[in-house]
Amino acid sequence: MKAAMLYGIKDLRIEEVPKPEVNAGEVLVKVRAATTCGTDLKIFQRGYVEKVIRLPTVFGHEWAGEVAEVADGLEWPRKGMRVRAGNSAPCLHCGMCQKGKYNLCENMIWLWGAYAEYIKVPARMVLVNMQEIPQHVSFEEAAITEPLACVLHGVEEAGVKLGDSVAIIGAGPIGLLHLLVAKRIGAEKVIMIDLVEERLDFAKKLGADEVVNAGKDDAVEKVRQLTNGYGVDVAIEAIGLPQTWEQALKLVRKGGTVLEFGGCPPGTEVKVNTELLHYGEVTVLGTFHTTPLHFRKALNLIASRTIDVRPLITRRMGLDEIVEAFQILATSKSEIKIAIIP
Repeated sequence: MKAAMLYGIKDLRIEEVPKPEVNAGEVLVKVRAATTCGTDLKIFQRGYVEKVIRLPTVFGHEWAGEVAEVADGLEWPRKGMRVRAGNSAPCLHCGMCQKGKYNLCENMIWLWGAYAEYIKVPARMVLVNMQEIPQHVSFEEAAITEPLACVLHGVEEAGVKLGDSVAIIGAGPIGLLHLLVAKRIGAEKVIMIDLVEERLDFAKKLGADEVVNAGKDDAVEKVRQLTNGYGVDVAIEAIGLPQTWEQALKLVRKGGTVLEFGGCPPGTEVKVNTELLHYGEVTVLGTFHTTPLHFRKALNLIASRTIDVRPLITRRMGLDEIVEAFQILATSKSEIKIAIIP
C-alpha cells in the first residue's frame, strides 16, 4: 500500500509499505479522508516529543474511513462500517487514569499513520476510542473529530461560560475551532488576534465579533479598548510560541483565566508577572490532548452540525501530493485544513 513516511524534519516521502495485518482485537480501516493539522505541520517543520512519535513513521493522525478487516472474535465494529478512531487510548488503570486524567495516562498508546491507504487500529483503541460515523457525516468532517475533541477539553478546563468575553491568539484551525465552540457556548464577545488579514477575514465569516491584526495594532491595547479597559474573561493562546504565551497573560482581566493551549517547542520558558497571579488572582493553565469522552462529544457535535466544521476544509489533495500539501500549509495565508484523499 502507499503511505507517507516521515523520516525527519521536512523529510516526508511517499513509499510502498506492507499492508498491515490484524491480530487479536485489531481492526484494519481503509482511509477515506485524512485532514492536515497544525501539530502535523509542527512535526514536519521542527520535530516533536519523542515519547509521542518515533521516527521513521507513517505520518498523520486525523482520519476517517471504512472497516476493511476485523480480527476473529470481534463483534464490533463490522466490516464495511464507517468509523473514526482517536490517535490515543489511555490504559484506564494507571494513577492518572484513576484520577480521571485520561489525557495524561502514563501508559498511553498513540496511533499515527493517517496519510496512507490503510491504517491498523490497536485493540485497546478499538475498545475505548473508536466511533461509528453517521451516514450523513462526510469522512472529511469526521476526521476533524480529533482537533475538536482537544479544543473541547481545553474550553471545559478554562471554564468558558455564557456571556464571557474571550480573546483567541491565532486564527489557524485550532483557533477557529475555539471560536466556534466559544460562540456556541454563548460567549458574548470573541476577539480573534492574528498577523494574517486573510485568516482574520475568515474568522469574521465564522462569527468572530472583533478581529485584531497584531502586526498593525497593539493587540493588548486593542483588547483593553474592546473590553472597557478590563481585559477579557478568558484568553486562549492557540499558536504555541513563548512570546504569544506571554502576550495572552496581558489580555485577561483580574480574576480571569489564561489557557495556554498551543504547544511550544521543547525546552522553552516564559516569564510570568507575580503580581498578575497574586493581586490579580489570574488563573493560568495549560491543557494537553484530550480524552475518549471528548472524542465522542466532538463527533456528536459535528454530526448534529452544532459545530459546523465543513468551512474549515479549504482544499482537497491526493496522497501523492502530501509533500506539496505541507509546503502549501507552510506558506499559504488562506489555507486552513487540507483533506488528503488516499
